[in-house]
Amino acid sequence: MFKAFTFFILFFLAGYPNVIHSAEFSSDAPEYFRDSTRPFKAADSYEHALHIWKTPEDINAWIAANFSYDTARAMRLSESQRTKNEQFSIYHPVEFFKTKTGVCVDLSRFSVETLRYIDPQSDPKYLMIEFNPIQIKGNTLRLHWLVRFKRDGKTYFFADSKRPGHIAGPYNDTQAFINEYEQYRGRKIIAFRELVSYQKQRRTQALQLPATKKP
Repeated sequence: MFKAFTFFILFFLAGYPNVIHSAEFSSDAPEYFRDSTRPFKAADSYEHALHIWKTPEDINAWIAANFSYDTARAMRLSESQRTKNEQFSIYHPVEFFKTKTGVCVDLSRFSVETLRYIDPQSDPKYLMIEFNPIQIKGNTLRLHWLVRFKRDGKTYFFADSKRPGHIAGPYNDTQAFINEYEQYRGRKIIAFRELVSYQKQRRTQALQLPATKKP
């Protein structure tokens, strides 16, 4: 009996971080801990990084080893807080490089602007995803941001705060990624947009997803 009880305790403790994570799976926080051992091209400053980074993979490796998600900031940037006319700026890439922390839109801005400088041929754009809204700690969360880029006629996605250090692709188009991402996140995607800027856009640009037909 004692051995069985001990085994249960050890099993629970081993899985405890995953239990915590499951409770927050709907959020945009990373699904795994930062891998500080992952190799990347180290730079003394953002300006230095722009000189030594050449590809999306270089940016991605830095993200994997350095990015930390700021849950408190995510709540402040939520739809609920923005309706209260609170003003919050999205981190400039220089600032983000120094702090290494933020939310999905901070990470996306850093990656888009960096990639546009080091590899403009990859045509990086923001991918804004509109989910069915959820409530976390009384705050409404609906939008999620990541980055789309092109290579050899195929489409790739990265700079996702949910899985930092991951590059998804290749895909034939964005819709193929959206179909897969909706299943991965377990959240209904209402619409998505490919944008040149993270700043507020007209809702008419949204690409509405077709309603699921009932049999």
